[in-house]
Amino acid sequence: MATIIDGKAIASEIKTEIATEVKSLLDHGKPAPHLAVIIAGEDGAALSYVNSIEKQCKGVGYICSAYKFPANVPEKDILATIDFLNSDDEVDGYIIQMPLPKQVSIDKVVAHVDPRKDMDCFHPVNMGNLLLGKDCYAPATPHGVMELIRRSNIETAGKECVILGRSNIVGKPLSMMLLHKDANATVTVCHSRTKNLKRVCQRADILIVAIGQPEMITVDYVKEKATVIDVGIHRIPDPAQPNGYRVCGDVKFDEVSKKCEAITPVPGGVGAMTMACLLQNTMKAYKSRQ
Repeated sequence: MATIIDGKAIASEIKTEIATEVKSLLDHGKPAPHLAVIIAGEDGAALSYVNSIEKQCKGVGYICSAYKFPANVPEKDILATIDFLNSDDEVDGYIIQMPLPKQVSIDKVVAHVDPRKDMDCFHPVNMGNLLLGKDCYAPATPHGVMELIRRSNIETAGKECVILGRSNIVGKPLSMMLLHKDANATVTVCHSRTKNLKRVCQRADILIVAIGQPEMITVDYVKEKATVIDVGIHRIPDPAQPNGYRVCGDVKFDEVSKKCEAITPVPGGVGAMTMACLLQNTMKAYKSRQ
């Protein structure tokens, strides 16, 4: 049976480190870090995530401001809020929760974001710095994956790493981070047009799955003794469960965990790390501004 990579425990460790640092700041008469969130619409998952951000910020001693708009919000109101946050010296960083309503242009929104306060790495300046291996705010989920790997003492140098998924949020930035000289992995990125996908996955010493398909990755995709990182999260209807559903990832955990060396569970793996790394980014922005 594989070693379970406990993202919840590692995230808790990070949050304890942050809370200790915030207490020291306050003891020395300094303000607490301040994270803001913009959300528009009534998407259940997005609202739940924002509520979680507010709760987690409170837990480590941060200030959190949430700017919540209805789904029919005019684009100019979102842009005005971004401009306000850019100029507010009390706000260290902010995120813009996706999805945005169709009348709001993502391109316009991104263009308005101050790269110094961009906690999601949406701005081209931050993406460019990430590509070049320069200091920047890494996207929270790829950052979370890298922290899981690092804090679990998983060797990446010279290892063959296969990423399933090429999104701008996970796959692309994560591939860059694994190529940087502090990781030194050999990286293959797969997608819906990749031929012989199973064969490519079977080469991986580290298999990172962000494909968006519930339990798609079965045991025959995985090399013996590989490390498997499951970024996916899904709710599957299940009448046997009290709430009528069960939560799973992109990997068929019960099968794969019997073959691989180490694996992240869902829930309790990468998802827990995303929030912790957003808090890390905010502390980094705070220190930069101070």
